[in-house]
Amino acid sequence: MSAQGDCEFLVKRARELVPQDPYAAKAWLITARTLYPADFNIQYEMYSIERNAERTASAGRLLYDIFVNFPEQPVVWREIAVITAALRNDSQDKHAQFLKGVFETLPGPVQCKMLLKATEQCFNTLEKAEMLLLLLKRFPESVVQHGVSLGESLLEAETVENLDTPVNCFRKLFVCDVLPLILNNPNMCLPVSLLYKYMHKAAEFYICYVTREPSADGQIQGRNLFISPGRGRSQRYVIDGLSEKSSVVTEPWERLLEMVGVVGSLCDWQGEKANRSYSELLQRVSELCRYMSATDSEGFARCCAQIVTCCTLVLFHSAFHYVSAVQPSLFQGQFTCVCVCVCVHLCVCVDQQTSIFYHCYLIFIYFNLSKINYIYLYLLKFFFVKICSAWKTEMWMWFRIFLTDMIIYQALSSLALMSSLQLQQNQNQIQNSLSSSSSLETQRAIIQQASCHYALGEYRMACEKLLEVVSGLMPQNHEAVKSSEEQRKPRGKTRKGNDLRLIPCTSKSILPFCLQLMLACFKLRAFTDNRDDLALGHVIVLLQYDWPQGENLFLKAVDKICQQGSFQYENFFNYVTNIDMLEEFAYLRTTEGGRVQLELLPNQGMLIKNPSPALGVELNTLLLPGAQKADRHHTVTRGITKGVKEDFRLAMERQVSRCGENLLTVLHRFCINEKIILVQSLP
Repeated sequence: MSAQGDCEFLVKRARELVPQDPYAAKAWLITARTLYPADFNIQYEMYSIERNAERTASAGRLLYDIFVNFPEQPVVWREIAVITAALRNDSQDKHAQFLKGVFETLPGPVQCKMLLKATEQCFNTLEKAEMLLLLLKRFPESVVQHGVSLGESLLEAETVENLDTPVNCFRKLFVCDVLPLILNNPNMCLPVSLLYKYMHKAAEFYICYVTREPSADGQIQGRNLFISPGRGRSQRYVIDGLSEKSSVVTEPWERLLEMVGVVGSLCDWQGEKANRSYSELLQRVSELCRYMSATDSEGFARCCAQIVTCCTLVLFHSAFHYVSAVQPSLFQGQFTCVCVCVCVHLCVCVDQQTSIFYHCYLIFIYFNLSKINYIYLYLLKFFFVKICSAWKTEMWMWFRIFLTDMIIYQALSSLALMSSLQLQQNQNQIQNSLSSSSSLETQRAIIQQASCHYALGEYRMACEKLLEVVSGLMPQNHEAVKSSEEQRKPRGKTRKGNDLRLIPCTSKSILPFCLQLMLACFKLRAFTDNRDDLALGHVIVLLQYDWPQGENLFLKAVDKICQQGSFQYENFFNYVTNIDMLEEFAYLRTTEGGRVQLELLPNQGMLIKNPSPALGVELNTLLLPGAQKADRHHTVTRGITKGVKEDFRLAMERQVSRCGENLLTVLHRFCINEKIILVQSLP
């Protein structure tokens, strides 16, 4: 029998004895190894028996022997591949834990050599990077030799793969695993340009991760013209090529801030210290801006780099939180707002008692922080534009939302209108189906456009946009007419000017705002020197919503009607249900009221001049409970309704009985039914 045959016989015999008598099998293999020390099959069989029995120490020793003595055997590398896979996966499986224990029994130099050799055996870029990363984590001294090359290979792989998002497996490994090892290694000495490059790559990843766009099943979506973060977001998020656990990045903003502090220290930034907050970064930037002119050329360049980097990060951090508060549907929030610019003719009510005020106050803090920061960035526009170009921020829809609101805040209405229209168009392109969130986004855009048209004096266009929004709303049925107590409740202080006003995207909030803005459009036309009964009638209808806050304007309208001597508005009895207004118009027909000619009924000619004396008393008895006010300066008990024509009297009686109707429902019906005439009433 040949030596090869002897070896095979001994291995076969030992294998047969394993189930019955493992110790006898082990004895056979020890004898075989003594006789044939250079035979691979004998030593591998010894290792297999120990491995299958999960005896960690003996299996480790035997693995060491076959790795040293037979490094070219494919079976050895298959076994090492299984072990390194267990090391990379962080599995809690019992067998995986055993394999990790086997690896731990090996001497350090052997572990290092084994990982390097295993890396050379990998042809998949991601697998090779993970293997080398395992080496760097276990042997920090190898970071100096392999750290930068590993980082560059990951960034190169990202470029070669032509991935459309920075949130990919290569960038994630580089930013979250490789870069911290490089930056925190005291023996590394990198050029400043490379440090900035790595910092910008990391910042782009963290920002895009926070505003990522996972699909419904948690996987990365394909290419989109614009990135709309959060659409269809599920609870799970998996980066292609990584496990669900490996895809998680905890506290990305804090990690980014920590990395900036480390890089700043390595780049000798002025006054840089660890554990800064984003607000402290901005404060430090404001200090640097004051002293930049006093530095030399080298210091000036360093300050510029520090200012641009810090301002950029603080800007995106602030903008993210602003958009999260204004339109949280992008980031899985619970509260959705519409951000519109209010022009000087509207009063902005600040009611500190409302539940929303504190929330909005925080939003304003973020917005103002962003506004200040944006001014700093403008001073160093070239560097900032370079970063934005590299990051393709023009594709970040959430940032476009912020910029549009910023333009509105700056009262650049024409530019804001263009930006809002383009943003709405891009949103529509990526909306595969109409959803509640997409409907809110559309309403948000249209209301912004309406406010811009109003600011530009384009009142017809503003009215068209507002009516488009109103047509998609349903007034809440439970919304009742304001009680006397609510009417007398003192308001918060008001101010005039261009303001950033935040309105929740609900019918309860949007409809009143649309009514107020429409009123602002019509009152400018109604109170000109030229007579326009139609516009004046629209103003009277719209003034009902905020009654009695609009009482002074209504009395101004009544004075104008008295000066004219007549008034024609055939929709009066369709939409005017305010008891105070009805009293005043009844009074206008009396001798004391000036015997004003009122044409308020549909298809009505001139009113009959002989008034009936009974209407004042009847109106007084028909008033709804709680409709009279002690402090009202005009009442129906003044005997002022003598001589009203019978059909006018009957119409007024019917109208008094409608005073308890839901006012928002009435005004909503007014906007829907009279849409064409409302638009045509404006120039």
